Amino acid sequence: MNTLRQAVQEYLDLRRSLGFKLKDAGKALPDFVAFMERHRASFITQALALMWAQQPSNVQPAHWARRLSIVREFARHRSATDPRTQIPAPGLLPFSPKRARPYLYSSDEIRRLLHAALQIPCRYARDELQPWTYYCLFGLLSVSGMRLGEARNLELQDIDLTAAILTIRGAKLGKSRFVPMHASTCKVLADYIARRKRHWAGRPVSSYLFVSNQGNRLDSGEIHRHFYALSRQIGLRGAADSHGPRLHDMRHVFATNTLLRWYRSGQDPERRLPILSAYLGHVHIADTQWYLNASPELMREAMRRLEQRWEIQP
Repeated sequence: MNTLRQAVQEYLDLRRSLGFKLKDAGKALPDFVAFMERHRASFITQALALMWAQQPSNVQPAHWARRLSIVREFARHRSATDPRTQIPAPGLLPFSPKRARPYLYSSDEIRRLLHAALQIPCRYARDELQPWTYYCLFGLLSVSGMRLGEARNLELQDIDLTAAILTIRGAKLGKSRFVPMHASTCKVLADYIARRKRHWAGRPVSSYLFVSNQGNRLDSGEIHRHFYALSRQIGLRGAADSHGPRLHDMRHVFATNTLLRWYRSGQDPERRLPILSAYLGHVHIADTQWYLNASPELMREAMRRLEQRWEIQP
């Protein structure tokens, strides 16, 4: 029988081969094994798993619950080869995560954000492409429903302007998908790519679509800093606000507007949810179903349709 340390590595290798990235588990499970070794334990017990999960003591309960869930998943796997394994009970360290309340941008707010992006000051010649980079990036997020990480990972080879298709590579579970584009989106992307080509003519630059003034892929932290600054500039956030509308909320707005169009055109959103789920790259359709009850407008449309059905009943 192999050791816990060997079993952890086999478990991580197996799940990663299936497309799971396991960033948290990849750090937590070796630490758990070291903890077990210090306690001279050769198999997982519920008591030791609970003791390890509740470290450190000065963090939120959600952190403990997450650590225990990582061990629980591994313990299920390990129990197949070591029957002594105790799988921590589901009721231990209960915690129900709360989704962040999404901000529903108006079309005018998105237009003002994009206009502000074009006004980003350029101190040096190397900065001259940056206003167009952020204009194109934020605009693409608002009309495509893409995750920020997916947009950051786009390379020039992923943009097919003739077919009006974006290729999203290595999204959740390592899956790739195609995202169709509207003609207006293709026009903006074509303009940006031409500007990008002129700006970097004769100089080395990354193959990523959105690059920094150094020619590297845009840094996520830098993107958020620009977004927060522009949000304050146009009044989406107060000067001292640490919370407010997020870039990820653009994905929510895209999904909500899609569902609204389906309602208003007389289609059945519930039946068409798998299409939207595939488009957004959701792993579970339940992640898409959440959009059905997260918008007041959607709830009004659902009630209106329900009232119409009542009216036609004999």
